[in-house]
Formats: sequence, C-alpha cells, structure tokens
Amino acid sequence: MTERKQVWFEEANSRLDPGLVGQLMKKRIEDPNETSEDTLPVIVKVYQNCTKDMKKDLLKTCEGDSCNTLNDDMEILHSLYGDLTPKKIRELKDHEAVERIFYDRDVTAFLDVASKEINAVEVQQDLGLTGKDITIAVIDSGVFPHPDLTKPENRIVAFKDFVNEQEEPYDDNGHGTHCCGDAAGNGHQSNGKYTGPAPAASIVGVKVLNEKGGGKLSTIIRGIEWCMKHREKYGIRIISLSLGAEAYESYRDDPLTQATQKAWHSGIVVCAAAGNDGPSRSTISTPAIDPFIITVGSADDQNTVTRSDAVISKFSSRGPTIDELVKPDIYAPGSNIISLLSPGSALEKQIPERVIDENYVSLSGTSMATPICAGVIALMIEANPQLSPNDIKSILQATSQPTLADKWGYIHAKAAVEMAKNYVQQVQKVT
Repeated sequence: MTERKQVWFEEANSRLDPGLVGQLMKKRIEDPNETSEDTLPVIVKVYQNCTKDMKKDLLKTCEGDSCNTLNDDMEILHSLYGDLTPKKIRELKDHEAVERIFYDRDVTAFLDVASKEINAVEVQQDLGLTGKDITIAVIDSGVFPHPDLTKPENRIVAFKDFVNEQEEPYDDNGHGTHCCGDAAGNGHQSNGKYTGPAPAASIVGVKVLNEKGGGKLSTIIRGIEWCMKHREKYGIRIISLSLGAEAYESYRDDPLTQATQKAWHSGIVVCAAAGNDGPSRSTISTPAIDPFIITVGSADDQNTVTRSDAVISKFSSRGPTIDELVKPDIYAPGSNIISLLSPGSALEKQIPERVIDENYVSLSGTSMATPICAGVIALMIEANPQLSPNDIKSILQATSQPTLADKWGYIHAKAAVEMAKNYVQQVQKVT
C-alpha cells in the first residue's frame, strides 16, 4: 500500500497553526484546485526583525486583489490581519517576512447573594473600600449606560467600538453590560440590592463582540492593545475578559494568550473566563490557558450567603490546560447572577423570562465569575495601589478557601483585601 502524499499545508510545519490547517483541509475538499475566491480570516505574524521593505513587499502581494486583504498592524504581536484565499496563503507562507499564519477563529461570550457570600459587602462596610478611582476595562459586547453605572455620577469613563465604530456607549447583545454590573454595579435601581464588589469603580467599555455575542481573535487582540495604549489616560488597572475560544495549541504559540500576556507584563491585571465546557477535564479555553493571567472558574453559591455549601458549577471548564498546567486559578460566583440589563438587547429578547424588575437579568457562566473577580481586585488595588499583577494573583490564591474540589479555592474578598493592605510590609519582613 502506498502512503498518501501530503498536501502543501500539511508540510508547512510551524508556518501554519493547527486551526488553519483544519480549515484549509475543508476548503481542499470543496475546491481541490484552489481556484475559488472564497477567503479565510487570518492573522499573519511577521518576524520581529522584519524590515519595512520586507513588510511592504508582503503587503504588495495583496494590492489590487479584491479578494485578498491584509490590514493594519497589531503592534503587540508584530502581526497583520485580513482575509486570504488558500492559494494566497500558500504563496505567503514562505515569504521572508512571515513567521506564522493563524486562523482568525471565532471567539464567543461565555448581585445580590454573590457579593455578600464572597464578603465583598463586608469590605465596603467595614473597610470603606468601594473601588473608587480604579478603572476596569471590560472587553466584551459593549456597555449600556445603565443607571447603576451612571448615577449619581457617570462611571463609564471611556468607550471604544471595534465592531460598528460608534462613539456613544451601547450594547446590542447585553452580555458586556451584565459583566460591567457584575464588577461595578452600585444598585441604584434596586435600592442597593444588586451590587457588584466594586460599586464605585470606573468602567471602560471595549466592544469587540457583535450583536450575536461573537467576534474574531484579531478584534479581541486589537481591544487589548487599545487598553494598553490608553492605560495611563483612563487609569486602566484591570482587564476583564468574559470570552474565549477553543485552545488548539500551547499558550506559547496562541496569539490571544500572547496578547494577554503582554498586557499582564505591562502592569495590567488580566482576568479571563475559564470557559463553560465542564464538567469534562481539559476544557480550559484561550486565553485562559495562559499561566500568567488569572483564570476564573465558576462556583455555585446555592443562593445562600453561607460559603460552606458552595460547589464548582457543573458547566465550569476544568483543567489541566493543553500544556498540562493547573487551572483555574480562583473560583468566584457564576451561577444565577443578577446584574444589569441592556434594554432591547439580544439577550433580553432571547431570555425574557430571566428579566427582573425591568432593569436586571439573571445569567450564569464563568463570564459572570470573571468580572466579579475583577471587582474584588479593584478593592485590593484601592487598598494598596503598589500591588503588581503577580502580587494580586498570589494574594487571591493564598486567601482563597479550599472549600471546593480543586487545588485552588473560593475567592474571599475581605481576606484578600486585608492581606493586600499589608502585603508590602509582609514581603519586606520575609526578605
């Protein structure tokens, strides 16, 4: 029996990522001779030492071609994004400027009792901390100017739309607005009943997901890059990512994890949802597979303020990661979380039975747990602005209570904030 001859994209080795190879295989079945003008969304990573002339030559290969396009640089990854036919991908993979080509795959979107159970209310009442002057960037489907974010003062300090390029804050899906409330809602419309851990924190809404809650890797990466560039202007200390995609390869090669890692090393704390593919093992999504950032799993608080009865939500993705790393890093409430409703959004139309008092909606997912964790981090930074992202992660894990069936436990806001206040002195004593 003769062996099947490999197709060009199977011989490309590290030049093409596994997700792109899979898509090219599908296209090959449809169009064996590669004559179609149907394109695939891609991210083209160029070598760091790539010269301007090399990059210019790379872009020139797509000029005057209506079906093949490459767009602006994504500086943090030395990459371009666009749409290319299989034939053009075959041509570009061996270009001297090209290090690797990725499939620009789809990314999807994955507080009453919750805030009380994790002791965030105690932090607000006993320690007087509310997240004031700390900014959380919620990279998601946008943010509706809900009264719980705009009254008595508007805490939405900036809005950037990478989907429809609108100027004013809005959220046609509703997921992002809920996440903003999970972190920083102040309960204005519920007389304080539904509040997030950091009810005085500022919000930056970055819209990267469309009305259906979907987006592309390249759009998410551009959103992260925008936050890094505007960090000082808006005081961004935390990025919350309640979104993800299936992880195909190591965090060392995944473009989304590389972007979040750069944000982390720049001094921004990054929280990412573990994913909603539990209870199966090895289901952590990207960018949550990255070992540096804080990966958040979901706990079910059983709708009580007692911590001892909390369990890992059945849907919460489990580790290990594709690199056999232990994840998630922390668990926060994520089951039946009541937070802000974006009126007229896709979520309101899809699940009207979950709308509460016309201003709120109940949702479940690691998407909810992640901004709740981000809100607790805002309290920690308010208590000690000198904390680094690594400090914060260490404190969260050290103070979490191992009441769950996993290596890392359930977030404890008051314990984390108290340790954060004295962390520098404690470290100095040890050293």
